[in-house]
Amino acid sequence: MACQQSRYHSFSSASRLQPQPSGVTIDESFITENKSTQKRKLLQKRRTLTGQFSMGGHLSPWPTYTSGQTILQNRKPCSDDYRKRVGSCQQHPFRTAKPRYLEELENYLRKELLLLDLGTDSTQELRLQPYREIFEFFIEDFKTYKPLLSSIKNAYEGMLAHQREKIRALEPLKAKLVTVNEDCNERILAMRAEEKHEISLLKKEKMNLLKLIDKKNEEKISLQSEVAKLRKNLAEEYLHYLSERDARKILIADLNELRYQREDMSLAQSPGIWGEDPVKLTLALKMTRQDLTRTQMELNTMKANFGDVVPRRDFEMQEKTNKDLQEQLDTLRASYEEVRKEHEILMQLHMSTLKERDQFFSELQEIQRTSTPRPDWTKCEDVVAGGPERWQMLAEGKNSDQLVDVLLEEIGSGLLREKEFFPGLGYGEAIPAFLRFDGLVENKKPSKKDVVDLLKDAWKERLAEEQKETFPDFFFNFLERRFGPSDAMAWAYTIFENIKIFHSNELMSQFYAVLMGKRSENVYVTQKETVAQLLKEMTNADSQNEGLLTMEQFNTVLKSTFPLKTEEQIQELMEAGGWHPSSSNADLLNYRSLFMEDEEGQSEPFVQKLWEQYMDEKDEYLLQLKQELGIELHEEVTLPKLRGALMTIDPSLDKQTVNTYMSQAFQLPELELPEDSDEKEEGVVEILQTALERLQVIDIRRAGPREPEPAN
Repeated sequence: MACQQSRYHSFSSASRLQPQPSGVTIDESFITENKSTQKRKLLQKRRTLTGQFSMGGHLSPWPTYTSGQTILQNRKPCSDDYRKRVGSCQQHPFRTAKPRYLEELENYLRKELLLLDLGTDSTQELRLQPYREIFEFFIEDFKTYKPLLSSIKNAYEGMLAHQREKIRALEPLKAKLVTVNEDCNERILAMRAEEKHEISLLKKEKMNLLKLIDKKNEEKISLQSEVAKLRKNLAEEYLHYLSERDARKILIADLNELRYQREDMSLAQSPGIWGEDPVKLTLALKMTRQDLTRTQMELNTMKANFGDVVPRRDFEMQEKTNKDLQEQLDTLRASYEEVRKEHEILMQLHMSTLKERDQFFSELQEIQRTSTPRPDWTKCEDVVAGGPERWQMLAEGKNSDQLVDVLLEEIGSGLLREKEFFPGLGYGEAIPAFLRFDGLVENKKPSKKDVVDLLKDAWKERLAEEQKETFPDFFFNFLERRFGPSDAMAWAYTIFENIKIFHSNELMSQFYAVLMGKRSENVYVTQKETVAQLLKEMTNADSQNEGLLTMEQFNTVLKSTFPLKTEEQIQELMEAGGWHPSSSNADLLNYRSLFMEDEEGQSEPFVQKLWEQYMDEKDEYLLQLKQELGIELHEEVTLPKLRGALMTIDPSLDKQTVNTYMSQAFQLPELELPEDSDEKEEGVVEILQTALERLQVIDIRRAGPREPEPAN
């Protein structure tokens, strides 16, 4: 009967769940609803059949009597094993039956597992849900064991949740591990390919080296055989010559013996020559032989001692010849020195000619570029703002090169007015401190006059205060004081862009050079002091205080103020002031107008000529310094050598000025400069070009006239 009920429940569960088509999963809501419905039915049956699974209020002892049977196998209802179990149940109907509650639970579990098997995407986590519900039924029904069973269930649920979190945390690591594994595999394959290529190259090199070794071994064997053959021939020749020497000695001894015997026989055959006494003749022969041996020894000694000695006559002839050759050599040397000096002079002349040729060629190219073809500057009248009148005012007295600068300034100023914002240059070390900003900066769009007035105010404040901070820091602090911290950066960018464009404006160009560190601010200050001193001298010369001077007075003031300027430079200044060769010395000059400035800060031609002469004098001074050093620009110069060259070209320099120049050239504080007699001076070196560029920045000028060189 239990088997029939189990089959009935399985059939009813299977009839409720129709098979789904392939590729379609069972809706989880349907499964959940089915579970809740089944649970309600099971609870109702459990209430109605309370007495069927217990005996007298106790648990059924069925498992004790059926210990040999399996309570529940994980078998599907339609499997063969299940059919065998049902058949066996039908064949043995009188065995002890399972409790009804147990059969209900088994049937419920089979139905739930069947539902999960029909779903294509059921996971292992979902398959635990039926067992979890069965366990909850046990907990609810067995009140006595409910706390223990609940703690067991909670422990397992906690462990499952912990393992689930671990698996979820390890999923990204698994993906990363797969990516790293693929990357490592690619690297390994690349390294294997590279190693394979290197191995093939090494194998080829190995084969070539083996061939070379074989070749060298063959050469070695051939050379060894040849050496052995030569040794054998040398031994044979040595023996041959040794035997020849011995034979020659024997032959000489035999010849001498024969000669002696012949002499004895000749003496014996003619006794009348020496008398009749043979003993006396024998003794005379013996003495003669001894004299011959001694003479032969002396002759050999003389040959050994004087074999390399020449006769006196030959020596005197060779000495005379040597003397004649020496005189010819001295004459040729003197001629060579004269020719060499002439060659050096010609080379210097050639080099100067080449420099002049290059200079003339560059000037020719510049003239051809600026003059050929001659541009029609009247075309700019309709383009420049202000029309022909403003263009004529801008172009007055300017050459083509200067007109190009004016035109570029007009174009740049137009583009600058169109900009609303400037892009920030960032915070790099190469960016000046007052421009370090990241982002967009507003363009304040001031007029040229406003920029000039602002620069004049900055110079006035700079000259009035103590120079404790650098000029860029002072400039930014000045803008903060003038416009506030919020607008200081915008005004800094605006002023910087304006003074970078207007190169022809004297005030803007000088301020830009000082701001960027290309020129020391002392240059500007000294130039202003020079102009003020000149105006003071002219005012002192004007006894009537009318603002007028004669040309003679003007010339006298210029010569007294600038004693080191040449007549040509004084003439240029007078012409810039309004003097003409046709003018007389009695003509009056309004000297105050020479120092006026327009609203844009542009000086009069006289002040501009003073500035041009100052720059030319500085370049000429540094050129004389380079020529005095006599080295190339890329070579190193020591501190004592540069100090000596300065004192040579300008003896009037005082020690403080020389130390200032040395400090700038070698970038050393004046207090750390070594003394003149200090040996450490030789260790202070610098590239000549770098030293000259540093001296170009500061106010360097001649302190006195250069002493004339002594006449030869």
